[in-house]
Amino acid sequence: MRQDIHPNYHPKAKITCACGHEWVTGSTMPELSVNICANCHPFYTGQEKIVDTRGRVEKFKKRMEKSRGKARHRNPKS
Repeated sequence: MRQDIHPNYHPKAKITCACGHEWVTGSTMPELSVNICANCHPFYTGQEKIVDTRGRVEKFKKRMEKSRGKARHRNPKS
């Protein structure tokens, strides 16, 4: 195996998010900066909003309800 081809590993790398949250983890970089983390991401904080300007979500929900109704009334062939 060739020597000196792998980057140095920093077991206590400091990660900083744009929201101000900081944590320590292992990395090949001693310090990292990220734009979004689990503390500020809308999916993990419960603040996720579905932006639907054309009513696509409602149309999809209507089609799903319609197809569920058809599946209930369908008789299985034996």
